[in-house]
Amino acid sequence: MRTTNSFGILFCVRTQFEKDGTAPLVVRVTVDGIRKEISLKKRVPVAKWNSAKETVSGTDHETKSLNNYIAEVRTELHNCYRAMQIDKKLITALAIKQAFLGDDPNQKSLLDVIEYHNKSMLDTLTWGTAKNYYTTKKYVAEFLKEKKGTTDIYLSQLNYKFLTEFEMFLRSHVPGENQKPCGNNTVMKHIERFRKIISMAVRNDWLKQDPFIKFKPKFIRKERGFLTETELAIIEKKDIHNASLRTVRDLFIFSCYTGLAFADAYNLKPDDMNRGIDGEMWLTISRQKTNVKAQIPLLPKALEIIERYKEHPKAKANGTLLPMLTNQRFNSYLKEIADICNISKNLTHHLARHTFATTVCLQNGISLEATSGMLGHASTRTTQIYGKILPKRISAEMQILKNKMNDNEGLKLGFVREA
Repeated sequence: MRTTNSFGILFCVRTQFEKDGTAPLVVRVTVDGIRKEISLKKRVPVAKWNSAKETVSGTDHETKSLNNYIAEVRTELHNCYRAMQIDKKLITALAIKQAFLGDDPNQKSLLDVIEYHNKSMLDTLTWGTAKNYYTTKKYVAEFLKEKKGTTDIYLSQLNYKFLTEFEMFLRSHVPGENQKPCGNNTVMKHIERFRKIISMAVRNDWLKQDPFIKFKPKFIRKERGFLTETELAIIEKKDIHNASLRTVRDLFIFSCYTGLAFADAYNLKPDDMNRGIDGEMWLTISRQKTNVKAQIPLLPKALEIIERYKEHPKAKANGTLLPMLTNQRFNSYLKEIADICNISKNLTHHLARHTFATTVCLQNGISLEATSGMLGHASTRTTQIYGKILPKRISAEMQILKNKMNDNEGLKLGFVREA
């Protein structure tokens, strides 16, 4: 079979279809004297078209975008030709056109693959996580429209350049009116979700090479917020007259003493309470987000709140242990509570989980391993994100060391005194 062919590419405008000074842009692929024409679904200004250079004359943004697109199409057509040579396929103008347009029945489009992933994961992802994947899909679609001038592309067109351009788009894109562009870690989260989808496509043999191989995410590690003992006490003891705010305050405090994430607190059932190996009441659940088992001995404050609301009409109607609200309403009420209590921190339900890990557990000498088990983490590495080495704990542990040194008349540590 021949693998060497005459091969040519020519970009031109179809002036016979000129309208309002613009005409359709096409590319002609010629192999061994036989040519096929591909419509590129774009119109260019006839007066600016340079047929010798096969580019549009000018330096404005729209012109640069058109010329970049022409260069990308040229590269893609050459890639199709080289791939056929490597695979020792019969090379014809029609075959190259079909490969470029994705007429191969095995070709998948990018947005179709993302939609396939999102639908197939609905049964295994929480609604909050699934919603994030749909947001990522929306941003990919907006990027294709605004920066690539198309509604979709084939998976085979993905490359490292696409990923870097998508990252830059996310960094500058304003989601809506009166909103700011995404921060670095939000951008990286969208890239991370996109990467998981593309990895699925590679595993299914829909894509030969993973374009993410050389792409390195750049997360900026941030300190997680939490309430101090003083701030927690202020919220606990505050006399709140509004019944709805008072209930939300109590439910927030409950998660400060159990470390439950919102979804787990929302779905908590009476059957999740049982007596542990010590004869005390425990919560035993499988976390909705990760399906990892969490076992939590109930502290007196948490038990008190359960007792207070066990007969609440909403809890009884829903068959739940607590009368939870939606996450949005819950966090909205927490902002009011923060104002009432003069707490300047951004009060959210998830802050309660951080507070449990840091202020309630680690600061009071509970081991990282035990804290991890109560939080339902698969690894203590995740727990380390929540846990802070606080001055109070450092002071307490150093005091233990001082006491040991005093008891042992100095506790020889291997230091050598100079004469």
